Amino acid sequence: MTNPITLETKRLRLRQWKDSDLAGFSKMSADPSVMKYFPATLSENDSNALAVKLKDIISLQSWGLWAVEIKESGEFIGFTGLNKPTCELPITPCVEIGWRLATQYWGKGYATEAAIAVLNFAFETLKLHEVYSFTSVINQPSIAVMERLNMCNLKRNFQHPSVPRNHVLREHVLYSITAHQWANKTGG
Repeated sequence: MTNPITLETKRLRLRQWKDSDLAGFSKMSADPSVMKYFPATLSENDSNALAVKLKDIISLQSWGLWAVEIKESGEFIGFTGLNKPTCELPITPCVEIGWRLATQYWGKGYATEAAIAVLNFAFETLKLHEVYSFTSVINQPSIAVMERLNMCNLKRNFQHPSVPRNHVLREHVLYSITAHQWANKTGG
């Protein structure tokens, strides 16, 4: 067990999961709009199990897919962070950046703001060489976040093994950014 790391931005706090996050996360995981680019919504039990898994990963390594809250109000709005995919992908082993926010927090720049803090952490603290991101080819909102982060489309689309064959979401785009590219983007 390690001490969980907390990241802060101007408006957001990325932190370890709390029991009080479960209800909001469950509501979000059952929302067809939030889960539009996933094969299915999650039941309350599945959502809670995922939150516990994400909490356990942070407890073990001090970082992961953090719960995100608005600093001013303490409202839980979703998650953003880093993950080591466990399924076989064209780039594994790797570290990916990901995010998922409740619909009422879309369009406010929160995903990009949180992701910038995560990439700073990935390159400055963890000293990672490269961070990947991937999503269904039709997930334009997440692709837009990747592009706002100056991630590069590697033009290496792949069939995600966790998505059923012939499913509209199976083909994924693959983006990445290296530590060198990030340093040039941020002037670091």
